[in-house]
Amino acid sequence: MHRTTSLVFTTLLIICIASFSQVVQALALQPELVHAHGGACIPAERAALLSFKKGITNDGAHVLASWHGQDCCGGGASVAATEQAMSSSYTFVAVQFRTLTTINMMGPTGHIPQFLGSMENLKYINLSGIPFTGRVPSQLGNLSKLQHLDLGQVDYSGLSSMDITWLTKLPLLQHLSMSGIDLSMIADWLHTLNMIPSLRVINLVACSLDTASQSLPYLNLTKLEKLDLSYNNLDHSIASSWFWKVTTLKYLSLRLNQLFGKFPDALGNMTSLKVLDLSENNLNKTGNLKNLLINLCHLGILDLSHNSMNGDIVVLMEGLQCAPEKLQELHFSDNNFMGTLPNVVGEFSSLNILDMCNNNLVGLIPLGLWNLVRLTYLDLSMNQLNGNVPTEIAALTALTYLVIFSNNLTGSIPAELGTLKHLTTLSLKDNKIIGPIPPEVMHLTSLTALDLSSNHLNGSVPNELGYLKDMVGLDLSNNNLSGVITEEHFANLKSLKNIYLSSNSLRIVVDSDWHSPFSLQIADLASCQIGPLFPAWLQQLRGITHLDISSTGLVDKFPGWFWYTFSQATYLDMSNNQISGSLPV
Repeated sequence: MHRTTSLVFTTLLIICIASFSQVVQALALQPELVHAHGGACIPAERAALLSFKKGITNDGAHVLASWHGQDCCGGGASVAATEQAMSSSYTFVAVQFRTLTTINMMGPTGHIPQFLGSMENLKYINLSGIPFTGRVPSQLGNLSKLQHLDLGQVDYSGLSSMDITWLTKLPLLQHLSMSGIDLSMIADWLHTLNMIPSLRVINLVACSLDTASQSLPYLNLTKLEKLDLSYNNLDHSIASSWFWKVTTLKYLSLRLNQLFGKFPDALGNMTSLKVLDLSENNLNKTGNLKNLLINLCHLGILDLSHNSMNGDIVVLMEGLQCAPEKLQELHFSDNNFMGTLPNVVGEFSSLNILDMCNNNLVGLIPLGLWNLVRLTYLDLSMNQLNGNVPTEIAALTALTYLVIFSNNLTGSIPAELGTLKHLTTLSLKDNKIIGPIPPEVMHLTSLTALDLSSNHLNGSVPNELGYLKDMVGLDLSNNNLSGVITEEHFANLKSLKNIYLSSNSLRIVVDSDWHSPFSLQIADLASCQIGPLFPAWLQQLRGITHLDISSTGLVDKFPGWFWYTFSQATYLDMSNNQISGSLPV
């Protein structure tokens, strides 16, 4: 047997035969795992399983030792089969288990086994996630009862097809996923799929397709509900695409292509759409988009991010008024939308994600925003918003992600932020915020990232910083903070990897025998006073890759441990100190 094929056979098929052989599951887990599930035996199937049992070499749980065929699907265990046993799968599976209707496989690489094409009763095949190589076998076209076929690849390489006309022999097929399979040599892929009117799901993500502008004399895909053509090379006017005729679509994703131009009027007829993802294209003509969106009353997710769209954000929001309570996610980042975020956004009562990052929005944060009590993700960064961070933000108790950096916000940090107990990320950097850091912010014990850098904050760093046990990244740099940082501030920061305290007037003072609870990768302590002698706690930063201790008041010789401790560092800045000693050769 060819070696790459035999690798597939080392993946175990877990087969469960139901009482009347109507529903059979074959699950192939990791190369050593076999699980059986309830159901009695019939003679032919008992004989097949007993034959397969002979190839078992490692039954660590002794589950199979006493099994003699009374119950084909009882119990569950981890076992290993010899390659010889699995290489007999042609006989074991294709011949003995003619009633097999379902196969799931997970395991090592190799070719897709051609024998699958002889399992005439198969209705469900899931081979997703296995890094197959070679060609998709046309023998799969023999499975006339197949309803679900998932060949999706994870790494998007190694598997290709020169011909998919065999799909037309699957008249009952409803779900087709060939993501990551190279279909670049198949120009007529659409005409082939159009001959399978039973299709409800088509997933052709990252298949190297270069066009979706084919013309169809007639549309057979009248049951299609989900179409995903993301991560391809579609480079043409979006209006010329064939799928605008498919008014049954509930899910349409065209993410990361090169589509451009004006939206077709036909978009307004796709009234069943629940998910529309047009992100990461070259779409810059919003034109009549408002009038088209107004008809999409079932829309729950709209992603227009990473395009070059312009226009007034108010007009776009007005186009989403058909059923505002159904909207769950709005992704508008990295465009050129202008104007003031309207108060009407507060009517999107089911919204849990609002991403307006990197646009040209101006004015105040609207009060209506604080009505969105289900919001978990809010990104208003990289705009020109002004005014204070409203105290009403305390109403958004479900928030886990709050970033409003790079705006023109003024005023102080509201203590009410401390009520957002689910926050994991908080960034207010690069604004004009003044005043002290409220201790309440340090009560957000779920925080993993806190960035308050590049503001005009003053006062001392609250001792409560030490409460943030899950903190990974902390940035307080470029402010007017003063005072002393002690071991109390660092007490429970066991997860800390990156810390930025530079460009403040801070002094770090810890006991000589203090033991650091964290293992840092980046430490930017420039302008913090840690001298005049090299502090002993620096020895504990082994494995650090980036260390900046410039302008830290050091007047000392390099200690003997210094170069060994920081031997893994790729960036070391010790300038503007009075350090003596020799450099390593």
